Amino acid sequence: MSKTLSFACVHFSVAFLVGYLMTGSVWVGGALALVEPACNTVAFHFHEKIWKRIERRRAAASPGALAT
Repeated sequence: MSKTLSFACVHFSVAFLVGYLMTGSVWVGGALALVEPACNTVAFHFHEKIWKRIERRRAAASPGALAT
C-alpha cells in the first residue's frame, strides 16, 4: 500500500507541475492534478477489464486449456 500511495503522490505532483509550467497558473495546475489522475484511474479500470478478457480468450484457445 505504501508503494501505491507513493506513486499517487508522484502522479499528482507531476500533473500539477506540468499544468503549472504550461500555464503559470496554480489554479490550472491544481485542477489538472485532480482531474487527470481521476480520469486516468477510470481509464485504467477499463484497460484492466479488457486485458483480463483477452487473457481469458487466449487461455481458452491454447492447447493446454483443452486438458483442464
